[in-house]
Amino acid sequence: MQRRTFFINSMALAVTETLFAQTNKVTAELPAKLEDRSRKIKVGFVGGGGRGHWIAGLFKAHGGYEAVAVADYFQPVADKLGDVFGVARDKRFSGLSGYKRVIESGIEALVIEDVPYFYPEQAAAAVAAGLHVYIAKPVAVDVPGTLAIGEAGKAATQKERVFLVDYQIPTDPFNSEVAQRIQAGGLGPLAQVQTYGISNGFFDPPKTETIESRLRGLIWVNDVALGCDNIGNYDIHAIDAAIWVLKQRPISAVGTSRSCRKEPHGDGRDVISLVYEYADGVIHNHYGTALKNNSESILRATFAGRDANAQIIYAGKAFLRGGSQHYGGGTVENLYKAGAERNIASFYRDILNARYENETVPRAVDGTLACILGREAAARGCKLTMKELLAENRKLDVDLKGLKD
Repeated sequence: MQRRTFFINSMALAVTETLFAQTNKVTAELPAKLEDRSRKIKVGFVGGGGRGHWIAGLFKAHGGYEAVAVADYFQPVADKLGDVFGVARDKRFSGLSGYKRVIESGIEALVIEDVPYFYPEQAAAAVAAGLHVYIAKPVAVDVPGTLAIGEAGKAATQKERVFLVDYQIPTDPFNSEVAQRIQAGGLGPLAQVQTYGISNGFFDPPKTETIESRLRGLIWVNDVALGCDNIGNYDIHAIDAAIWVLKQRPISAVGTSRSCRKEPHGDGRDVISLVYEYADGVIHNHYGTALKNNSESILRATFAGRDANAQIIYAGKAFLRGGSQHYGGGTVENLYKAGAERNIASFYRDILNARYENETVPRAVDGTLACILGREAAARGCKLTMKELLAENRKLDVDLKGLKD
């Protein structure tokens, strides 16, 4: 018995040591493969204002990218961004067509972070030129533009190019776990969704002779045709979270909205209250405010089921309470930066690993259409169906007269 025990223990030890060695080899090689950033992806940036400049800094910090060209409508902004990266003076472009020069500069990927009205045109041109695309939200301001982004995403997949839309909520591990548990039936039959988008609004100065002054400092958020309104620019994070979990877009919306800010100059609405309906009967209430009234910024989606309830959030506690999939969750922190960093890293890995599924695009299309549906239903004060909205296919126009090409 002693010899047998010794033999079994010895064999077990040998097998364990072998497995341990193999596991160590795999885990030693895997991070090295994932974290190896010696391959520098040549990237160009369009939009160097607030978030655009900040996002470019995260691309630089990642270490896997080489900035080749930059563009912004305003030359001083392009120059400032170019200085950060050491971009050659002749690769810093301005004007409405600056993005075309960036595309022609020998880059592999284009980062689009300027004004949403221009996104569909810029993204389509980048994909047509065979580039990878990293783009901010909202992907468009109207139905034709949103559908064009969907087509650009499909074309990118066909051309074996990566197309990533930068939403942060789905990148968080706690949010992701909650979403998976909901989708696994953890709430029981789902009854109701509530989303909240509360911000302190955006500076809205008087208009000038041309719209040039509206193209900086997020002023464009106040103009529906430029920025898709507050629901499309800010609340969209929470609405996207709902669509991410539900895996469907709403079939109708009804509600109301109004402007309450002092001396509004743009046509954007400051408050909105909506009821979305889904094909399976789920009711989705959305509440949004954008007023400089010292409110706490909130972006969250709550889910009420027969057996449990859950919350997915931009900052705060994510959880699923009760039911068969109970999950204590955790606190989502620093998502504005951490989420962007994860997306930038995913963009890099997808390019290197030739992953062209581009899963963020269809969801971004559904989320943007949901925001447009809600915006239009509330502005018109009527019930509007998604079918009617798509049939209208209304394009929003912007007067570009007097702007530098």
